[in-house]
Amino acid sequence: MNNRVLGQIRNIPKLTVDKCKFHRSSYLSQIQKMTRLRVVDNSEIGKRAMAEGKPPKCIHVYNKTGIGKIGDVVLVAIKGEKKKGILVGLKQNQNPKVPKFDSNNLVLIDDNGSPLGTRIHVPIPTILRTILKEKTHAKGAEYTKLLGIASKFI
Repeated sequence: MNNRVLGQIRNIPKLTVDKCKFHRSSYLSQIQKMTRLRVVDNSEIGKRAMAEGKPPKCIHVYNKTGIGKIGDVVLVAIKGEKKKGILVGLKQNQNPKVPKFDSNNLVLIDDNGSPLGTRIHVPIPTILRTILKEKTHAKGAEYTKLLGIASKFI
């Protein structure tokens, strides 16, 4: 930009900028850093955090792109602790035959992949079976326990 255009931008009154109540950034409906999630299992730490109105926040996504999809493992900050979790439902637009949820759902797991809770309260997508079986063979973690505690599949 040349100096003349910059001078014109600087001379715009502040009042006209304040009247424009719109966001300049694009809308992102993806799981990335600082995204709030909803714990859907009955783990003790998850129940306390959701009851207090302080849902966990994503602080890292374990994949190359940094954008979470169904079945990805994320690191979350919950009640002042760092825990791992698996994404089991997302608000973002999905591939065909994958349901779209009203909230970003998470199941908390420990380091070897077994879930912290004993029940999952919401239905999880059936595509999660194939995704987690591939990750179980590749990473050596035991994600089949997560499928065992799920009560409903969509």
